Amino acid sequence: MTDTAVTNWAGNITYTAKEVHRPHSLEALRALVAGSARVRVLGSGHSFNEIAEPGAEGVLLSLAGLPGEVDVDTAAGTVRVGGGVRYAELARVVHAHGLALPNMASLPHISVAGSVATGTHGSGVTNGSLASVVREVELVTADGTTVTLARGDRRFDGAVTSLGALGVVTALTLDLEPAYEVEQHVFTELPFAALDAGTLAAVLSAAYSVSLFTDWRSPGFRQVWLKRRTDQLLPDFPYAAPAAEKMHPVPGMPAVNCTEQFGVPGPWHERLPHFRAEFTPSSGDELQSEYLLPREHALDALRALEAIREEVAPVLQTCEVRTVAADAQWLSPAYGRDTVALHFTWIADTAAVLPVVRRVEEALDAFDARPHWGKVFTTAPAVLAARYPRLGDFAALVRELDPAGVFTNAFVRQVLSGPAGGSV
Repeated sequence: MTDTAVTNWAGNITYTAKEVHRPHSLEALRALVAGSARVRVLGSGHSFNEIAEPGAEGVLLSLAGLPGEVDVDTAAGTVRVGGGVRYAELARVVHAHGLALPNMASLPHISVAGSVATGTHGSGVTNGSLASVVREVELVTADGTTVTLARGDRRFDGAVTSLGALGVVTALTLDLEPAYEVEQHVFTELPFAALDAGTLAAVLSAAYSVSLFTDWRSPGFRQVWLKRRTDQLLPDFPYAAPAAEKMHPVPGMPAVNCTEQFGVPGPWHERLPHFRAEFTPSSGDELQSEYLLPREHALDALRALEAIREEVAPVLQTCEVRTVAADAQWLSPAYGRDTVALHFTWIADTAAVLPVVRRVEEALDAFDARPHWGKVFTTAPAVLAARYPRLGDFAALVRELDPAGVFTNAFVRQVLSGPAGGSV
């Protein structure tokens, strides 16, 4: 237990937990959970809202003290990873066995369990969210016992992206594939006026993983990042000019923290993220929001944002556009639909940012946009219920696995207040 104030990575949230614990064994974790009335788990702290807040009477758990299990089964092509492990640690071990994950997020510094629980993703028109490779979830439930849910279990698709509301995720088993290499090509200045629906689709599918960046200070994208698997064709990209120097997604920031560019091939885990594992990508002096909507609405959604760019630009550091393939996780922002993700990295000024977040949500309202669970958003519970068709089923699953609401907090209660009969 610690008396030190605990904040999230960005510093915009200070947790008000009665106690903060970092157990060093599964047995200690089970005893702690069984003896607590309220529990929330803090992953790598990279959420920008109160999703991990346990409240003044609750316990905040860090799994960073647990053994960093990364057990690769080369015959099965799977890996069992402990709840406190981060992607950089996982990737190094997996790669050493000649295997790989199909996708990674921008930051390799984030925890695997926390990323999966909040619907975090990488990029690519054929690449699913990080949760899409999970085949088994191990949970410590409120009485301290372990429940294992695997594919085929009726509860499985509700238990992967779970907002931490079902129990403490102590391990996940993930599908792997043979290791591969990736090279990264960066282009600059893609005019918005040059994009129609077909051209935008061609741009977003031009490589294994594609990211577009703009500061919305003028129409168009300042940067285009193409990540090509070396076992796939080199893309012809006539839409923008190759970058003359190494780039950082945020204008004016040094590129030293970023993964290798200029087409230098390297292992998958050293190219798919935007940032190197051995560097801290920034000081955390920022806020983030993200909205995911059906891919067919991508161009119209960008036009809606372009119409309010003069309001957005003053509080924006960068906006990233990516794609995600549909998945089956009930609370995944990509549930049931191929998706385009619009990510906003804001300045670290909540009072200035929140009104703009609301304007962005209004602009995207017609496109059935779903917010990322770990980012700043103001979407009303009733709207969430309409946009997440399995939210009511998830509320029922929470009542089934955690009837006393040990893992429920104000954030979860608000999210689940939208579905009829969904209160917990």
